[in-house]
Amino acid sequence: MDTLQYHITDEWDEACWNAVEGIYEEAFPLDGKKSRDIIHRMFTKRMCQLHTIAQGSDIVGMALTGIDQGARALIIDYLAIRGEARGQGYGRLLLERIKDWARTAANCKGLIVEVEAEPTAENEQRIRFWEACGFQLTEYVHQYIWVPEPYQAMACSFDEADPLPQDGKQLFRSITRFHQKAYRGT
Repeated sequence: MDTLQYHITDEWDEACWNAVEGIYEEAFPLDGKKSRDIIHRMFTKRMCQLHTIAQGSDIVGMALTGIDQGARALIIDYLAIRGEARGQGYGRLLLERIKDWARTAANCKGLIVEVEAEPTAENEQRIRFWEACGFQLTEYVHQYIWVPEPYQAMACSFDEADPLPQDGKQLFRSITRFHQKAYRGT
């Protein structure tokens, strides 16, 4: 993986989105994802970042994130690796690059992600991935009114002396603010 390239942008880039949209669609095929129009609007509002990781010129992974300035937390909205590249360490490498960027350039205290809470093998595998990357699962189960599945928050703090809250309800305040801003018109 010596030709690994990490890129981040906070501006809409049509060509870049076109290059990652297939990865996004493959990983999130159902109604639980944001439309292209909503994501484009998120960039217009300057509320998100697109992270990519490429092997040579081939993009193998993407993540869409946003910062909750009040909580000093980076929210990982979506993280996906191309199907045939999964299991090769790209997800961890992308997440390490995101952590470095969040800690240094964005001055965040840590990262927050939400995971589906239903006890399925696929959901448990996702939780194990996040735990292996330093995230801790909170007990609180959040039920959105617009999607049927329940969610839990996971957090990864950078500094034990100044951690993110370990209270899931509090973490979901950050997540919910981010989603509300994303779905709100202008």
